[in-house]
Amino acid sequence: MTSESLHSAQGPARRTVVAAVGAAGIAVALTACGSDDKDSGAAGSGNAAGTELAKTSDIPEGGGKVFADKGVVVTQPTAGTFKAFSSKCTHQGCAVKGIANGVITCPCHNSEFSATDGSVKKGPATTGLAVTDIKVDGDSIKFA
Repeated sequence: MTSESLHSAQGPARRTVVAAVGAAGIAVALTACGSDDKDSGAAGSGNAAGTELAKTSDIPEGGGKVFADKGVVVTQPTAGTFKAFSSKCTHQGCAVKGIANGVITCPCHNSEFSATDGSVKKGPATTGLAVTDIKVDGDSIKFA
């Protein structure tokens, strides 16, 4: 038996197959991590301007409320000042949950954001929450 008969000339080499499987695995992992594109914070883009989101009395001073169905979090950092941001964490796209003491928290990896301007207070997120335009009309908070 010669060495020529032991090596088939057909099919890809083992290294080629291993490399392709590895590349596919990396692609899947990166896709699962979410994206940092500029659209990721477009919460409210499907929400019509003028649509009521909440009553001002629904938003506690120094805290806020997450509206998961609308993809937005509304805060009241100081009395009578209302802010709104995307509820999608910029780290991996999880929905933020807790709002207390001026901080919005993501439960997935504990990123923290300012309830005043959406900026990152603590990572792993590296970019702040996208601002969502709202307006206060009497006691009603509406999409702008």
